[in-house]
Amino acid sequence: MTEPEWLAANRANWDERVPLHLAGTSAYDLGSLRAGTARFGPIVTDILGPVAEMKVLHLQCHFGLDTLTLAQLGATATGVDFSAPAIDTARRLADELGLANRTRFVLSDVYDAAAALPKPAGFDRVLVSWGALCWLPDVAAWARVVAGFLRPGGWLALAEAHPAAYVFDSRTAVDGRPGWFMPYFARTPLVEDRTEDYANPAAALRNTRTWEWLHPLSDIFGGLLQAGLRLDRFTEHDCIPWAMFDTLVRGDDGYYRWPDEPWLPLSFSLRAVKPG
Repeated sequence: MTEPEWLAANRANWDERVPLHLAGTSAYDLGSLRAGTARFGPIVTDILGPVAEMKVLHLQCHFGLDTLTLAQLGATATGVDFSAPAIDTARRLADELGLANRTRFVLSDVYDAAAALPKPAGFDRVLVSWGALCWLPDVAAWARVVAGFLRPGGWLALAEAHPAAYVFDSRTAVDGRPGWFMPYFARTPLVEDRTEDYANPAAALRNTRTWEWLHPLSDIFGGLLQAGLRLDRFTEHDCIPWAMFDTLVRGDDGYYRWPDEPWLPLSFSLRAVKPG
């Protein structure tokens, strides 16, 4: 079966990013991982909770940085990603770090992940973090996938860019402020051709076309509720782990914030529990 155009384009783009992100970019800190000191930032740490001796699934894991961090924190971690170079790299890193016995990496699109895992159900946690949902066209189907992986009492830990912030972009800046970019309720794909890579600005991508979607909070919440999950916690944050806009300022904690007033939320986190 021929895969959708959006999926083929996005996979080619992310396949190309893997070696670029391994080339010592500040966005991906392999140094602390190799030193055994990798940790999540406070937003993910808070929403995820302790993971020692737990089974954790990390969806859209890229080359496994956060999946391997979960393993270093004592979890048995499974990472899923649709990029073969990313999964190959994750497996090599697991071997290098002595974490192969605590990790498993599976090549699959999110929507087909349940079929790709030999035992899909029974995870204590599902982690989805930072810039993941915008690559998926159907957030309700994503929520059903997440719910199917969780054991009763387990929860989704989601930390994401706030959809209200996605409405703006520095490329349409006015008087130094991010300008209007896309409608909050558009629900149509944003198809772009961009050569730059967010983590390695010196690189020039060849597979430039990407498809992205803005999912309103109501769609995310609604999808999770319809999938049978219970929204247990939800927090909006005035910070984000990357320079989403040119005007943001990096703080001592590594998060980026507005330079003066917290004009609008930049990210959010939530915990959605599977009743049991």
